[in-house]
Amino acid sequence: MSYFYDAMTKNTNTKRKGFVFKTYEAPFQSPFDKLFEIFKELITHTSGDFDEAIDWLRELDKEYKLTTAEYTIDDFIEDLKKKGYIREEIDPDGNGGTVITSKTERAIRQQALDHIFGQIKRSGQGNHKSKSPGIGDEHTGDFRDYQFGDALDKVSVTESLKNAQINHGIDDFKLSEDDLVVEDTLHKSQMSTVLMIDISHSMILYGEDRITPAKKVAMALAELITTRYPKDTLDILVFGNDAWQIEIKDLPYLKVGPYHTNTVAGLQLAMDLLRRKRNTNKQIFMITDGKPSCLRLPDGQYYKDSAGLNPYIMNKCYAMAQQARRLHIPITTFMIAQDPYLMRFVTEFTKANQGKAFYTGLKGLGEMIFEDYETNRKKRIR
Repeated sequence: MSYFYDAMTKNTNTKRKGFVFKTYEAPFQSPFDKLFEIFKELITHTSGDFDEAIDWLRELDKEYKLTTAEYTIDDFIEDLKKKGYIREEIDPDGNGGTVITSKTERAIRQQALDHIFGQIKRSGQGNHKSKSPGIGDEHTGDFRDYQFGDALDKVSVTESLKNAQINHGIDDFKLSEDDLVVEDTLHKSQMSTVLMIDISHSMILYGEDRITPAKKVAMALAELITTRYPKDTLDILVFGNDAWQIEIKDLPYLKVGPYHTNTVAGLQLAMDLLRRKRNTNKQIFMITDGKPSCLRLPDGQYYKDSAGLNPYIMNKCYAMAQQARRLHIPITTFMIAQDPYLMRFVTEFTKANQGKAFYTGLKGLGEMIFEDYETNRKKRIR
């Protein structure tokens, strides 16, 4: 019997966070592998803080008996060192500490991909609608008559020979152009994507951890694109009072700050990044849970308003949405909230861009983003 991490929420009345574990029958796992699955989850929630993650792991061990006398948490830490998942590091002040390595960062991204993308497979969803079939590189299982210009390697030899036999018979067997059949394929278009992540204070407001699911989605999306769609590009940026780009390797360490929400700055940076891309297909994903509440003025000062929907800030956001539409950059907004006044803003914002909007809870966020990514990056063409 093994333990499976199911959920984690922050309790504002206690110092630690709470976990829910479920028991399930699983294939054999070594003691290290069992703990490593939990450790990767914990290190994501602690934003890469190894000591805090191990403290949590020890607490979970006391409650759920994760280890035995033959294999302890200390043994697990030693194995992490031997396998290259952690290392000792000295900071500029001369203080030593344990940090995770790039190998662990890759393992976390892979786990996020497995958890999120695996859920899509199990859901039975993902039959994306397209306008027309055509030349491409992913087989659909359908056939059509050969057309001038079709590549010869797309011709189905078996189906074409069968047509020739039916049309001409065995005694006068010949293969003409009219007998040729082409297997339909799905063209995979190259896509340049910018993922915007809100790191304003509201992402952890009222004791609800919204930043960790956003990080997991970003890590999974990064792993999906870099491993399965290497011709695509992904840029990630965060936005609070300002907006700045981060690297994929920085995702596990992402934290919420004491920020307002400068959506305009995020959109400006996203469009600047996409202008430099050569791909024809470009898109922006924006994960946020709150209203735009901040602008940076020309003199460098911040204009902030957290009370309701400020018309000045809203109009700046709508203008950015229209600008993205003129550049043929659709914006898909994933709003992790369902307050009526926020939904009104997102409706108007989406209308201005002619993009898409999803109002989602934390659990379904990853599935929605991957469904939309796959929809936007695959096209059937003639």
